[in-house]
Parts: sequence; C-alpha cells; structure tokens
Amino acid sequence: MKIIGILGAGTWGTALANCLTNIGHKVTVWSKFESECVTLNETHKHPNLPGVDINKEIIFTSNISAALRDAEIVIFATPSIFIRDTAIAAKAYLNPSQIIVTVAKGIEQNTFFTMTEILEDVLGTEYSVTALSGPTHAEEVSRGIPSTIVSAGKDLNACKIVQKAFEGTPLRVYTNNDVLGVEICGALKNIIALATGISDGLGFGDNTRAAIITRGLAEITRLGLSVGCKIETFIGLAGVGDLVVTATSRHSRNSKAGYLLGQGHSLDDTLKEVGMVVEGINALPAAKRLAEKNNVDIPIIDAVYNVVNNNVNPRDIVLSLLSREQKQEN
Repeated sequence: MKIIGILGAGTWGTALANCLTNIGHKVTVWSKFESECVTLNETHKHPNLPGVDINKEIIFTSNISAALRDAEIVIFATPSIFIRDTAIAAKAYLNPSQIIVTVAKGIEQNTFFTMTEILEDVLGTEYSVTALSGPTHAEEVSRGIPSTIVSAGKDLNACKIVQKAFEGTPLRVYTNNDVLGVEICGALKNIIALATGISDGLGFGDNTRAAIITRGLAEITRLGLSVGCKIETFIGLAGVGDLVVTATSRHSRNSKAGYLLGQGHSLDDTLKEVGMVVEGINALPAAKRLAEKNNVDIPIIDAVYNVVNNNVNPRDIVLSLLSREQKQEN
C-alpha cells in the first residue's frame, strides 16, 4: 500500500484515484475549490463521470498540505495551463524523496516546456519527475475498463515505481525513457483530434479521418525527431495509440470541439458546449512556434491553428490542404 496525493479533481484525477484506491492505496485528492470537495465527499459522484461510483475511501480536500502530507507519489492532474501555478503552490509541501508524476498533456506557450520540464523548473532537478501518458480516457479508466499507458522519465527506477503502483489494476503500465517524445505525442495528438473532429463536422467520412490521423502522425513525428526524440515512441502507445483513441472516440473533448467548429460554431460557443478544458486549443500556439523554430512542415496543425485563431472557414482550409504541392510519402 502506498500513500498517494493527486492534485486536481477533474475527470482524470478522479479516475486515477478510483483506480488506485480500488487496489488498496491510500489516496487524497486536492481541488482548489472547497465546494467541489464537499460535493465529492458527500455524493461520491463526479458530474463529468456519469454512472461512476467513486470509492468512498478517497478523501477530497482543498488543503494542499493535507493532500501532500506523507505522500510517496504525487500526481499532478490539473489541466496543462495550470501545472506551473499548481507546482508553485505545492512546492513548500514537497520533498525530493517523493516521486512526482504529471498526467497533463501540453506545451507551455512562452517557454516551449513540456509538463515535466515545467515541474523540474519550479521544483528543481533533484526531484524524480515522470510523465504518465497514453490511450486512456478517464470515462473508461474510472469504470475499470482494461487500458494501457506509459510511465516515462529520465529516472527509469522512478518510472518502475509508478508502474508497480498500478499493478493489479486494469491500467497496464509500460515504462519508457524517451520522456520528451512521450510528452510531444501527448500534446500534439490533441491538435490532430481537433482536425478529425472538424472533418466530421464538415460531413466527411472515414477515408478523410484516416488520412488526417496518418498524416497527422507524420507531422508529430517530424516535430519530435527535430528535437531529438526516438522514432519508436511515435509508433507506440503514447504516439499512435493515444492519437487513434483521441481522434476517434466519443469521449474525446478535442474531437467534439473540432466537430462543433466544423459545424460552424464559434470558438466561444464551442468551449461552452464542451464544458471542459480542450487541451488541443491550448497547445496550438506553442506547437506552431516550435515548428517554426525547428523549420518543420506541419500543414494540418497550421490548418487547425488558422481555424481556431484566425477564424478561417474550415471548408476553405480543407481545399487548401488538398491543393498543396504533390509529394512523395516517404
């Protein structure tokens, strides 16, 4: 049995808490909103996880010190745009003997930092920081549906400890030492899911979706290789695995947001309709700037950027992609 603190009471933080508590770990979940903690403690239900019974042994608290006290593993499960502020708030209650895990997926706009790099920047390099990423929707993990995920980090021993913590759960964990590649995949696959959603919203079919996923993976891989990642990562669980599930699933908020944009909804109306953080939209500016910095061609990501940030008509974007210069695939 391990003592585990989770920062963030969203769907993913709650799903992981359920998963870990069900096999006997002691889990405390922090939310900055006291009212949310009161509701979760009283009802054992999450509004965005309908039909899921939350294990009554999980403690939800708005006291960050209580969530981190004695924790052996600390999981950052807030949206990517809040990781830095959460780390700053948590720093006083953390120590380097703890293993730090991030399950957020994104790239910080001004620094180009991944989530593990943000945590190392705030906490210091003496901490063992890992990323947990892969084809895992919270809606399914919370129900105990068999899933696979990757624990990635520079400290392989820390990755193995995280792996061991999930042993006996329906969430099978693999280890990987290409943490940058895993995090690049996690951030950029959300953008490609926006693209497949836009395609669906425009009324296109399976052929188009398959093309976007395949060529989108090529863009993610090119960008990852340009910053030193390993090609094997992109054909693994964190790469093609997470891309496929995010770009095709009814649970995907990025795909849903894209669908609404493709249907002609404004960005504001789309975000209100989805009702949760759409990480692909947050990742767009950093992905575009990173590609420009490394001189990498990313036409699909550029197209999504233009739809979201420049209010370009999605149908016009599709036509512009089809009219690009003919190329050799490999």
